[in-house]
Amino acid sequence: MTKTIDNFRLQVLANHCTAAAEAMGYTLMRTAYSTFVKETEDFSAQLLTPSGKTFASPKTFGATWYTGLDYGRVIAMFDDYREGDIYLTNDPYSGHVATHTPDMHVWKPVFRDGTLVCFVGSHIHNTDMGGAVPASLSRTLTEVHQEGLRIPPMLLMRDGVIDEKLLRIMQVNVRMPDQNHGDLNAQIAALNVGERKVHEIIDRFGVEEFMQGAEAILDYAEQQTRALIRDIPDGEYEFSEYADEDSVGGYPCRIHITLRIRGDELELDFTGSDPQVASSLNVPTGGDGHHSVITVGLVYVMHTLAPRNVLNAGSVRPMHAVLPEGSVVNPQAPAAVGMRSLMAAVIQACTFGVFSQALPDRLPACPAGGSTLLNVKTATREGRQVLSSIGPCGGGAGGGPAFDGVEGCGANNAFLKNTPVEINEAEVPIEIIRYGLVPDTGGAGRFRGGNAATMEFKLLAPNGVVTARNRNRSELAAWGVVGGKAGANSRFIKNPDTEQSEELRNTDLVNCAPGDIIRLQGPAGGGYGHPYERPIEDVLEDVRCGFVSRQRAREAYGVVVRDDLTIDEAATGDLRRGESGNPDHFDYGPGRAHFESIWTKGRYDAMTRIMAALPISWRHFIKHQMFAALAGTTPPEDDGAADINRLYEQLSQRYADLPSLSEIRGSCLQ
Repeated sequence: MTKTIDNFRLQVLANHCTAAAEAMGYTLMRTAYSTFVKETEDFSAQLLTPSGKTFASPKTFGATWYTGLDYGRVIAMFDDYREGDIYLTNDPYSGHVATHTPDMHVWKPVFRDGTLVCFVGSHIHNTDMGGAVPASLSRTLTEVHQEGLRIPPMLLMRDGVIDEKLLRIMQVNVRMPDQNHGDLNAQIAALNVGERKVHEIIDRFGVEEFMQGAEAILDYAEQQTRALIRDIPDGEYEFSEYADEDSVGGYPCRIHITLRIRGDELELDFTGSDPQVASSLNVPTGGDGHHSVITVGLVYVMHTLAPRNVLNAGSVRPMHAVLPEGSVVNPQAPAAVGMRSLMAAVIQACTFGVFSQALPDRLPACPAGGSTLLNVKTATREGRQVLSSIGPCGGGAGGGPAFDGVEGCGANNAFLKNTPVEINEAEVPIEIIRYGLVPDTGGAGRFRGGNAATMEFKLLAPNGVVTARNRNRSELAAWGVVGGKAGANSRFIKNPDTEQSEELRNTDLVNCAPGDIIRLQGPAGGGYGHPYERPIEDVLEDVRCGFVSRQRAREAYGVVVRDDLTIDEAATGDLRRGESGNPDHFDYGPGRAHFESIWTKGRYDAMTRIMAALPISWRHFIKHQMFAALAGTTPPEDDGAADINRLYEQLSQRYADLPSLSEIRGSCLQ
């Protein structure tokens, strides 16, 4: 007879399971070869139910994106699991667990007395999986085939024996085979540790209580999430967020979310988001309405509202996402997907924005997003080839209802750790010139946005290639809320402060000669609340700490700071008395304000409705034709939807394979 686990014992079991996942993570981190795993910590470790749902994962390290990871679709591909088996995949289109080729996922069944009690799983981001460019990923790539070796779900180890043929295929297709092999061995070690820890838990609780408890842990997380949703006002809310470019030198790429709250359930409808793009920004979800990359923004929101709540796959059960087929959030193969992490950050920011309208007094302004992941491919003096991550460089968190944004990191970028300067210079022939914060970049507000980070380094060897994955926010800033101002944009410069200075903007692949200098400045977080509401003493402290200059204190906060770092109270009073008005909920900054003066909501909605009715192969092309036609035009007097219809009629007459506007209206626009 099955017995119910009391809450006290369930919490003890949950703690043991989390500790087991953390032991896996520590093993992986301490035995990995690549800097990106052992320093930046782009990895995950999970305990999974027999159906593949994550019920335990590390809390304080590793990649927090994978809290709700579901291995179900790849687990179901096999029906002959045996003790000691290990399986792997990195193919974004086979089971939709891996989401780009560098992410190697492995999983292992755990048996007790012949019963499959759970799986243990892990993923790491390999620095390189081969393909057209060093580190495998670039906005320039247009097909998944260009993004490196793809391994569909398959058996890696049986009866303690690794498939050496598979390893050989991997080794001859990647640029740093020893590094990849070492990282894979670290993953295998982590799985073995997880298996051993599960048996220790079962020794204490028994098989039945362990398996029942795993499901109860998921149920408990679901109950907590439903209680949170019930506190959010029922209704329908809309928000849009953009990547700067949908392709190299392209146009902004929109994510649009309609949030529907009904009681203790919610829906995230992505209808109105851009079609799949002819670059690598696509997010391969397979249409899964609970996909971890789609729901991670929701997980962050729920954690902000209730930091003590349990987080696992049960946390996202009360929600469902609508992911239109052929869109940037549900592309068809062979669309490139390597830069899905850039769009994932945009999805998260869009999620934050739509929830900010529902809960303006409880959620912060937009975090910086656009954290750039830097890799350098070069050679040592002895001729040894080097390809290594030198860490992320991003910006701060958004200011919140009661706190300033964290400087240089935080919010949805917080799980990516920086690599110490000493490690970078020891592993790669570069010289770090500067690594720190950039004053005056955080969005002004009652609670200030976190400032941006900057990194500047010199290449010391010839034939260097710098890859800068996820370059974004050069044009469209992180927004402020309830009177707070947008954060500063990012910058990417080759050979700054010289006659050869080159603004690289969102370029993510840079060839370098010895002596070339790269300077990267991340974006910054948005501010919360009107800047003139910030206490004068807090502004003075910012100036003294170097976060805000005296000039910005005057211009943005209305605070006049003398040369001796004291306040001119009379001048400050005069400035602050001159401010009035009720600001909009969002401040997007000048880049987005200009963009949306041309591309109004009416125009963009009309365009996405038309594109949804077109063959997928035409959609990105038609979007670019429309953007080119409207470039530099004056803002429309109405919402501009009629302009889009006229443009499409012209295009359908030019290209015979396109349906007419009347045909589209008849089939899809009723």
